[in-house]
Amino acid sequence: MGFGQWLGLLALAAALLLLWHLRDYLVLLFAALVLAQALCTLIDLVRHRLGCSRPQAVVLALLLLAVALLLIATVVIPPFVDQFSQLLQKLPAAALSLLSLLRQGLANASQMLYGSNDPGLAWLRDGLLQQDTTPLPGVTPQLSGGVLRLLGLAGDLGTGVVQLIFVLAVALMVALQPIAYREVAVLLVPSFYRRRFQQVLVLCGNALSAWMVGVVISSVCVGTLAAIGLWLLGVKLVAANAVLAGLLNVIPNIGPTLSTVFPMSVALLETPWKALAVLALYIGVQNLESYVITPSVMHHQLQLLPGLTLAAQLLFTVLFGPLGLLLALPLAVCVQVLVREVLIHDVLDPWKRRRLESSPLETSR
Repeated sequence: MGFGQWLGLLALAAALLLLWHLRDYLVLLFAALVLAQALCTLIDLVRHRLGCSRPQAVVLALLLLAVALLLIATVVIPPFVDQFSQLLQKLPAAALSLLSLLRQGLANASQMLYGSNDPGLAWLRDGLLQQDTTPLPGVTPQLSGGVLRLLGLAGDLGTGVVQLIFVLAVALMVALQPIAYREVAVLLVPSFYRRRFQQVLVLCGNALSAWMVGVVISSVCVGTLAAIGLWLLGVKLVAANAVLAGLLNVIPNIGPTLSTVFPMSVALLETPWKALAVLALYIGVQNLESYVITPSVMHHQLQLLPGLTLAAQLLFTVLFGPLGLLLALPLAVCVQVLVREVLIHDVLDPWKRRRLESSPLETSR
């Protein structure tokens, strides 16, 4: 390797190291781009329906979002907050009820295995599941520690607010002039690949738009089906549990599992069979969403295998933290488009054709 090649290799290594240190800011930028794509999808829908110019469509789309947020803030949020607070208050009692059922089950198992006179599994029943209500010595709250925790919480809250403002501001600016920002991104690649890279960016945007529309429809369907099922089962706090089921449906694999905990806790306070019925209901709803609703509202090229989805969630959570978990699916959608269009179509397919053309044996065949 010559001096220029070594210099280029070092520059590439330095660029990758810089990107690694800036990964937290890059994921915020990607979140802003995802939000900007959502705004662009809504703006294009308004332009298509009303036939107005883009500035007028931007104003109408922002007014529509403001009205929707106002309706959510006045109609949905107050009962949800009230029911969710009641739900949180019921969780400790549900945990105690679950522990009581486990202890009773272990007692029955001990009696079946060892007889009524043998303690059998008493060490597990009375040891592992016994509640220790004695306070630990020396565990008294310190004023200085409380102040430090409050200051840390205030600092984290302030950082989160600043990051949210940054994401919203960048998303709005990109949504106002998407073509101009796309041209800036195209200029960052070599000149021979700019036209093709512009096509790849358009495909990424279309894939994100289709994914977001599909996720919204899927989440609404999941929340509606959960509400109907919980109402038929007579489970309390239907609105809060249905909204949680719809919101957590955005996070595949992990979200549906978390959404099952809350209604099962409420049902467990009434009768154990109702908790099992809630579990069966949510399993049925998720299977219906996975095999009927999602394939119906999304194109097949946007489908991600469950194993790849779980791997993407794990990878992006390790790399980017909790925000990476929320953005795992849009990141996976963009990576899928980039791999298909850049790596397969532009690199591997031409390389395979060149090998076939250079091989006389393959040509003769």
